[in-house]
Parts: sequence; structure tokens; C-alpha cells
Amino acid sequence: MSSALMGRLNCSRPAPRGLVGGALRLAIAFALLASPDPTRGAPRPHSLISDGAVLQQGMDVPIWGTANPGEGIVVQFQGQEATAVADKGGRWLVQLKPLKPGGPFDMTIAGEGTLTIRDLLVGEVWVCSGQSNMAMQLYVAANGKEASKGAADPLLRLCTVRPPASAPAPLEDVGVSWTGSVNAGAFSAVGYFFARDLRKALGVPVGMIHASVGATSIGWWMNREAWDDCPARKAEVENELKANTSKLYNGMIAPLQPYAVRGVVWYQGESDSPNPERYREIFPAMIRGWRKAWGQGEFPFLFVQAASNDRWPPELREAQLLSWLGTPRTAMVVATDCGDPVEIHPPRKEPIGARLALAARAIAYGERLEHSGPVFEAMTIEAGRASLSFTHVGGGLEARGGDLRGFTIAGADMKFVPGSAKIVDDRVLVSAPAVSNPVAVRFAWANSPDVNFFNKAGLPASPFRTDAPGLPALGKPAQTSPSP
Repeated sequence: MSSALMGRLNCSRPAPRGLVGGALRLAIAFALLASPDPTRGAPRPHSLISDGAVLQQGMDVPIWGTANPGEGIVVQFQGQEATAVADKGGRWLVQLKPLKPGGPFDMTIAGEGTLTIRDLLVGEVWVCSGQSNMAMQLYVAANGKEASKGAADPLLRLCTVRPPASAPAPLEDVGVSWTGSVNAGAFSAVGYFFARDLRKALGVPVGMIHASVGATSIGWWMNREAWDDCPARKAEVENELKANTSKLYNGMIAPLQPYAVRGVVWYQGESDSPNPERYREIFPAMIRGWRKAWGQGEFPFLFVQAASNDRWPPELREAQLLSWLGTPRTAMVVATDCGDPVEIHPPRKEPIGARLALAARAIAYGERLEHSGPVFEAMTIEAGRASLSFTHVGGGLEARGGDLRGFTIAGADMKFVPGSAKIVDDRVLVSAPAVSNPVAVRFAWANSPDVNFFNKAGLPASPFRTDAPGLPALGKPAQTSPSP
């Protein structure tokens, strides 16, 4: 406010009280109008690029948004300066070179005005998605209320895409914002437990972006390119696209791209249990579609196998197992011991998050640790017994709480009967008095199996059958070397 104006307001003859108040308000208003606002006309970054965000370390980081067509854009962060010009539609994008972890930092985005984004961290960013078992909030999970009380961590940030957001065409933004982990109680329980364990293991900031909707089939999360990758199901694809319009993917996943992320954590499949053969084909296609759309190559894709429940058939778990074994840079977490025969939303989410974090450390960060339970590899017949070998023995095989349970065996008639199973070194021997010449063995082959087969790393074995028709050899995942 000018000294002349202050002088007029402080004249020796007092003015009426109401008049002074009005003059003050008017003077302040004029002063504000006269002062330049540096954010006026500033470029508008995507909502993910906002106060409190976590940016991915160690790779190129896209920063993008909108501005006036032809407007020059300058982004400054961590000593870097990147420039762009908004196109005819007002869109702009710059690429920052790989960033160093740490924070908090500020970022400036300048055009016709200047915007400062504050409290940014650089570390590891993951997307978690799927259906209701991913959407289950921390405060309703087992141990969730206690965990949420101790969740405050300044280097752990959370972001949720509010469901449901469907769209006939890919959206460019969905208006998300970041929050601190002090609010983890309302976040995905699996996503939080995964992020918490990853934070402890890596010692860098972690950001989680959550986008899931309960009771959704996998088709709702696929883009058109992923469907086109399933040529054998062309007629089905067209019906799916008409019914779902490439649905939640357009509204909840496409708007997140190309935000730099380390990978994806996925918990879905229960809604596809009536057609596991179909799931076996289109789940890998969905993974390929997401990877292609993100443009970051084969980023790690970690997922949870369906837990034990009277409604989920073993063929669904087999489809997920085969998707893992046939798709590079993926990992599967077994959850048979975390399920419930009746409850489709079993509350034990902490072990699942911990196992996903182990998988991330192995697949995404190259740590030499066991991240999977035993996986069937081969069978031989020895003196009337089936001898089974496994990968991922994790220091040895073990039965928890008594003799091995959950194995059945059959002869040429393919009539399966309960088998007696025991561990000998790193193999499992299975036999039954009624089966003198066994030809096939199944493990945990039930909707809600009673099983206790683990490795000494504490991870449960995946259900399997040695007689799966027309299936490739099991036990050898199509993994490439993990990134350091």
C-alpha cells in the first residue's frame, strides 16, 4: 500500500468507523490488483505432477500438461532445465533426465506465468490396481487399524484415482492429488503393506498410485490394442468392447500415462473365475497392452493368485500360474493360506503385501532372495510312487503343522484319490495303496484346499496338476534378468 494512501487514511480528523473499514478494504483490493500474480497464465501440469508427489528415480521422467497453444514452457528441477512449446491443442511435454532420490524439492514450470510445485520427493513409484481385494481399505483389514496408527512416514506418499471412472475414449487427466501416509487407513491395504515394506527395504521415498474397482472383470481394464492381441477371440472382443467401451482402462489407467513408474501390482481375477481358459489368454495380453501404452518397456508386473474360497476354482489359479510362467518380468504371489472358504474378501492382507514386496525386490531391484513358494517342475515314476521336483525350493521344502496335505494321485483311469506325500531332500514323493501305477498328481486342486506345503523361506507352494492338457512345461518362468 502506498505512503500517500496511508497518509489519507491516517488524517488528523477521524472518519466514521464504517467509512474507514470500507476505505481499507478498497485500498487492499486496489493493491492486490496492482501486484503481479506470477501464477496467472501459468502452464497447467497434469494433476499427478502436484504438491507432495513422488517422482521416479533412475529413469527419464515425463512432465506434461496444458498451456496456451504455442506457449513456450520451461521446467526446472534438480538442476535440470527442459523446454517445450505447447502444440495446437495446448498440450506440452518435457523429459527430465534420470533423477537422484531424496527430497523434498521444488519444481518450477514457467510459461506466460510461473508455477512452483512444492514438497516433491524422488524415489520409487508403483501403480496398484485390480478389483475388490485390492480396493479393500487398510482400516478394515486384519491388523489394519493398528497399522494405520503407525503409518505416518514423511517419505511414503499415496494417491488414489476415485472410482468408478469409465470413459468411451482415453481421458487425459482425472484430477488426482497426493496425500501423506498418515491417511493410509483409507488406502488399499495390499498397496499400503507393499509400500511400507518396500520403504524399509530400499530406504528411499515410495509413492503408490491406486486405481481399482470391485467386481470388475479383466476386460474392463484392457485397451483396444490389448484386445487386438487376442485374435482368436475376435467376435468376443467386439462384444466386450461394445458392452464396456475399453471402460475403466480409459477412465482410470490411460490418464496416468506416461507418468514414470517402476511397475504395477495387480490383484484381480475372481470375477473371471467362470472362464479360466479365457483368462489364461487375455491376462498376458492385458499386461502387454499396459506395458506398450506406458512406453517404458517390460516394466515389472507383480500379481496375486486367487486366494482359497469356495467360489474360485483351481483352474483360475492355474491360469494365473501359467500367465506368470509365460510372461517376462512378472511375479506371482500365492495366497492359498490367506483365503477363507466363505469370505470372498479375506482380511489377511499384510502377508500378501509382504510377499509382493519380496517379489519387487527380486524382479525390479535385482536382490538375490527367494520371492516365490515351490513351483512344480517335473514328475518321474519310481517303484509305484510319483517323485516331484520343484523350482523355488527356498533353502528346502517343508510341511507346516504335520504331514503334507493336499496331494491327490491317479492311475490310467484318472480317478484321483488322496495321496500320502512326504518330503525327501528337495522332492516330494506321493503314493496311494489304490494306485499301483500312477500317471498324474494334483496339489491343492480344490476351490478351497487344505494345504501346508511351503519352502523354508516361508512361502506357500502354488496349486498345480501334472496332467494339465496341452500345457507347456511348468516351473520355468519366462523371466529376463532383473534391472539393478
